[in-house]
Amino acid sequence: MNYDLAMMALEGLARAPLAVRSENGELVIEAEAASFKELARLCLLLGGTNSTDDEFELSPGVHVEGDSPRVRLRLRAE
Repeated sequence: MNYDLAMMALEGLARAPLAVRSENGELVIEAEAASFKELARLCLLLGGTNSTDDEFELSPGVHVEGDSPRVRLRLRAE
């Protein structure tokens, strides 16, 4: 993982925090667009892929389990 990129993403999230809560059996993440960009950057860095692709898939047994809650992303008006 690139430490500098991770720190930049965390600094971005500190400027525009996101809200995470459990709602109706789902994990709801609510944030401004800039925060979602930083969250996506962190996910790509933490995804553990060795490729240079701009994506990765959540893998059962690695990132999620059968009883993991659904995740809903909600854009907060800026």
